[in-house]
Amino acid sequence: MNEGAREEIGVMLVDDHDSFRQPLAFMLEREPDLKVVAQAGSLAEARNVLRDREEVALDVAVVDLDLPDGSGTDFVGELHEARPRALALVLSAYSDRVLLAKAIEAGAAGILHKSSRLEEIMEAVRRLHAGEQLLSQREVIESVRLLSRQRREDREAELMLGKLTPREREVLQGLAEGLSDREISERLYVGVGTVRTHMTSILTKLGVQSRLQALVLAVRYDLVKLA
Repeated sequence: MNEGAREEIGVMLVDDHDSFRQPLAFMLEREPDLKVVAQAGSLAEARNVLRDREEVALDVAVVDLDLPDGSGTDFVGELHEARPRALALVLSAYSDRVLLAKAIEAGAAGILHKSSRLEEIMEAVRRLHAGEQLLSQREVIESVRLLSRQRREDREAELMLGKLTPREREVLQGLAEGLSDREISERLYVGVGTVRTHMTSILTKLGVQSRLQALVLAVRYDLVKLA
């Protein structure tokens, strides 16, 4: 290497959109200090790279969270275990704070939005490889607090949903399918008044004020299937 030349940085791209990944790879390859050593369009392909190509000099993986067969967050954690020296830069269209916090928890060293300029992506890769911290201590702490609060809310919701009887779950399923009280009563062979009594009990147990709120909660935790 000539005096003053930069050390070559091995970059892996994990993104299922060829129209985004391939042009990015082309532009990265034009940089004298960046080398795209692997590309993957799915979680399975990314895992294969880690398993089958141990000889690849991988320094930074640029990872999308939305993959067709899973979450990029899973790969971030697996990368950390398989290649302790490799760093993960999440490049995602997501803005959901919980999803991004989970990526940080899994070991992501940096997060950029997909709308970021090419120069910003390149600079982030170089800074990570140089040992710079892209995530502030405040961002990391906020992520930990956010996930802690989210998990507490999840546990509380699961406890409330666990109080529902099998019949009340059937009533909720009918509601998810858009059935009226009469249609639910006909399906369950009970009176309309009984269906309404079940619904009142459901609202009380879930601590919500409306059927819509109950339905949103049931859908969020996969208690019902939408029609």
